Amino acid sequence: MRRRDRRGRGPRGPLLPLGAPAYRTRAERFDDLVLDTVEDLERRWARELEGAEFAVEDVPPSNPAPWEHGGVPLGRYFPADAGLPHRVVVYRRPVESRADDPADLADLVHDVVVEQVAQLLGRSPQDVDPGYDDGH
Repeated sequence: MRRRDRRGRGPRGPLLPLGAPAYRTRAERFDDLVLDTVEDLERRWARELEGAEFAVEDVPPSNPAPWEHGGVPLGRYFPADAGLPHRVVVYRRPVESRADDPADLADLVHDVVVEQVAQLLGRSPQDVDPGYDDGH
């Protein structure tokens, strides 16, 4: 495939090499943060989390769950139902909007995933992951 060579500057190509960190989108980097936390939790809770699904969505649906009161949820746990497995969903845009910097984003993603897994397991977030920080 030949790209257009306007003004004699040579063929055009990507601005960044594929291996450069900036090449990945914000959504891909967010997915990696969720995946890192899930992998850590699966090492500790492999048997209990077997078959559970984890997902990232941009925003929550407009209708809140019956148990949610006020505010936009950062994540949700959906119990197994009608042949569907347990599911944990993290909402990227609300989480990103609450983070001050990349380190804060990583911590917030970790805490949201731990809170949802705690609901799945019926335990406290501190039991699920001793590194959990509830903000106090």
